[in-house]
Amino acid sequence: MRIGVDIDGVLTDIEKFEIECGGKYFYGLNKPLVNPKGYGTYEVFKLTEKQDNIYWKTAIYDYIKEPARRFAGEVLGELLRKGHEVFIITNRISDLSYSDITSNQMRTIVIEWLKENNIPYTKLIFSDKNKEKEIIENKIDIMIEDKPKNIEKLSKITNVICYDAKYNENIVDKKVIRCYSWYDILYKIENF
Repeated sequence: MRIGVDIDGVLTDIEKFEIECGGKYFYGLNKPLVNPKGYGTYEVFKLTEKQDNIYWKTAIYDYIKEPARRFAGEVLGELLRKGHEVFIITNRISDLSYSDITSNQMRTIVIEWLKENNIPYTKLIFSDKNKEKEIIENKIDIMIEDKPKNIEKLSKITNVICYDAKYNENIVDKKVIRCYSWYDILYKIENF
């Protein structure tokens, strides 16, 4: 099976990072957490695009050091040993306008992060905002994703495992399999 894997929110816990680190940052600006079920700091803290960009200009340097979720590398290694192919598909370089990091630097950062976190894979794909194209071109059988908009689009062209988060709990679709941990993902792929 060809398995697509997102980074932010799947290999990392971006929800926890945004609530905890965003909470500290915006506390200093007397701006409370407004929507804990929001997707992205702009929804969680009700930010303008400019406020969000100012936050991420510095927060990105902490976020790119966040560790992988527990057992992610272990489970991906097991899937590879069982003959599956793992395609890391990320939008990390699609919009870095808020940052001083170039797309080439981000590519290097991601490659190093995957090594440091022992995340094995068959192929790494840096997508623009259109993951559908990569899913079709690489004949992905199942995509592990967390972003609601991506899940809705991708479930029309392939099977999707939704990595559970508060911001995606309203997604209910027969083609979408909800998972809560990396070993839950392994079990559901083995019994797919």
